[in-house]
Amino acid sequence: MTQKSPSDSNANLDRVVLEARRNRERREQDYRALALKLYPWVCGRCAREFARENLRELTVHHRNHDHDYNPADGSNWELLCLYCHDQEHSRQVEAAQGLSSGLQSPKESRGTGKPFAGLADLLLNKP
Repeated sequence: MTQKSPSDSNANLDRVVLEARRNRERREQDYRALALKLYPWVCGRCAREFARENLRELTVHHRNHDHDYNPADGSNWELLCLYCHDQEHSRQVEAAQGLSSGLQSPKESRGTGKPFAGLADLLLNKP
């Protein structure tokens, strides 16, 4: 019985990772190209318009967050600029954290502190 050396295992793993990345990039190019043909080059959130010069800053966001669900009619996509896309994913992470910490509604996540309590007294009693 022959044993694989660590370098053989690493080479095999590197090959598998490289192939997976290539497949993902190919899949992304396919749905990105189609989305750019279907939709106007405008961010769906901030309405920023794009031209060929800055088109790389316009991303395809999957509405249901499943990157493998890419219907040809584009119903799972929306075009978002880099900033709005990052914000969208940040909101999802924050929502997931809020649910996992036991918060049930946005009202419960609001702060209860009163940062300006006593400000009127301070303003009226000038030194």
